[in-house]
Amino acid sequence: GDYTCTFTYSAQGGTNEINCWGLSPLQQWQMNIGVSEDNLLFSCSVWRYLKDCSHFRPQGKSYLFFTQFKAELKGAKIEYAMAYSQAAVGAQSDIPLKQEEFEITETTVSHREGKFRFELSKLMIVAKTPHDEL
Repeated sequence: GDYTCTFTYSAQGGTNEINCWGLSPLQQWQMNIGVSEDNLLFSCSVWRYLKDCSHFRPQGKSYLFFTQFKAELKGAKIEYAMAYSQAAVGAQSDIPLKQEEFEITETTVSHREGKFRFELSKLMIVAKTPHDEL
C-alpha cells in the first residue's frame, strides 16, 4: 500500500535549546514510520531530539512554544493516537497531553484551538490499512 504521514507545526522560541548538527531547534525532529508484518497496521511517530543531540531519543522538556500542530495520514485510518507534552527521560515517563488539548479524526491529529497548552515533544499514531475491507 501507499501510506504517507505529514507533520506540520508552528512554534516560537527555542533560545535555550542546543543546536544539533547545525539544525535549528525547529528542525530537530525524528519521524519513524512502520507497517506491521501482515500489512494491517501503519504507524507514524514524531519526536524531538534529546538535548545532547543523540539520535532517536525524545528530549524531555521542550523550550519551544507551539502555536499549532497537525499530523495527517493518507492511505490509512487512524485507530489510536497520543500526543505528549514531555517525553520520557531517565526514570520519568511520558506526559500525555490532556484529551481536550488535541483532536483526532480518521486521518488527522491536531491541536485544539484555545485548549492546547503550547507544549509538544512527541506524537504517536497507529492506523489501520484498507486491506481488511476487501
